[in-house]
Formats: sequence, C-alpha cells, structure tokens
Amino acid sequence: MNRTDRLYALVEELRAISPRCRSARELSERLHVSVRTIERDIAALQQAGVPIYAEPGRRGGYVLDKAMSLPPLNFTPAEAVAIAVALSQARDRPFAADARSALRKLVAAMPGPDGDRARELASRVHLISDAGQDTRPDASRERAAAARVIDQALHHRRVLLISYEDRSGALTRREVEPGVFVGGRGGFWYLVGYCRLRQDVRVFRLDRIHDAELTGETASARRQFDDFAPDIPNVIARNPALD
Repeated sequence: MNRTDRLYALVEELRAISPRCRSARELSERLHVSVRTIERDIAALQQAGVPIYAEPGRRGGYVLDKAMSLPPLNFTPAEAVAIAVALSQARDRPFAADARSALRKLVAAMPGPDGDRARELASRVHLISDAGQDTRPDASRERAAAARVIDQALHHRRVLLISYEDRSGALTRREVEPGVFVGGRGGFWYLVGYCRLRQDVRVFRLDRIHDAELTGETASARRQFDDFAPDIPNVIARNPALD
C-alpha cells in the first residue's frame, strides 16, 4: 500500500468508528505499518486540515470529528447482513474499496447491540465463489488494483493506460478513454471505452485487464458509449438505483 492509499485508509478507519477513538497501535496493526508511521501520517493529515484529534488517557487514541461520520442508523441486523451480502459481490469489481468503506461506516454507526448481532448473523452466512472464476490471491489482488485505478479514471475522466489480454491470449498496451462500466450475467464486468490503439470504441472485460495506470490527461467528454452496451454478451443494461 503506497502512502496516498494508506492516508485514505487511515481516514476511513477513523470515520468508520467515529465518535469512538482508535489507538496508534490498533491502527498500525490494521494497516500493517509501524506506530511511528501512523503518528507521522496523522500529523500529515492534521496539517492538511483533516479534523483528527487525540483523546488522552489509557483508552484514548485518535478520533475523527463526529461531523464527518454517520449518526446512529436504524438498520436491523438482518438488513445490515443483507447489505453486506450485496456489497460482498463487489470484491475486485468497480468501486469495491468504496463498498467496503460504506459497509464499515454502516456497521459502526449502528447501536452497539445491533452491530454485535449483525456480526454474529454474518458469521453464519457463507458465500461460494462463482464457478470458473480465478480465485488465486495474486489474481484477485491484480484485478482489484486495476479496478481501483479504473474507478478513479471514470470518476475524474482521466485517460487510462492498460495492458489487455484479448480472447486469443494476445497482450497489448493501450490508451483508453473510459466511458461506462457494464455488468453482465456470469459475474463479468466490462469497461466500454475509446481505444486509441484501435481508434474506435471497444469493450474490455475487467478480468482480462492485467494492470492499469492513471494518466494526467483528461478524456474527451464528446464520446458516445451507451450504444455499445448491447454488444456485450448476456448484458443486463440498467443503472444502479440510489433511492
């Protein structure tokens, strides 16, 4: 984990448990770095204006201003587990890191007893991976890392540099202007984007993207991508509901 990712993860850890605090030692164990590194990161975040404060005492630690956290939520334990099951499908798919962050915030914002019951209920739910999916840790990390970069490119309209393996196994390096994410049956996700190598819109299956880099170049806002979604096998074309 690079420093930028670690600073982001540090804020999310504190946001998830706010208004409670977390000690430097607990944070170091969660992020797999030294206590001294955590202290330097906290100082950097404070200097950048992030409202993190130190709570003194034996049970003290660092706390994020409660204005940046959620109030107690009236989800039932079963509702929380249902959301966890849905978000667990994200894994190495688009916005997977944000899904995990959202779930931590939700459970942390639940009243204590309900949160405990939700965790106990979740321990009795087991998910089986899709048949045929490569579940090797290295492959999963590779896909997750690429998905995070693509998330950022889509969000900030940045050109991507990807290594892509086509259906015949040939690997090419391409500059892509990202357009839309599309989910299909069978658990596959696709990126529709303008490929500068082919000088046309192309559909890229996410599990065939070996790595992705974010460039500083802004993608064109004039590209039209929606018409290409029906070309994807077994596509389910709909937007996620937010209300």
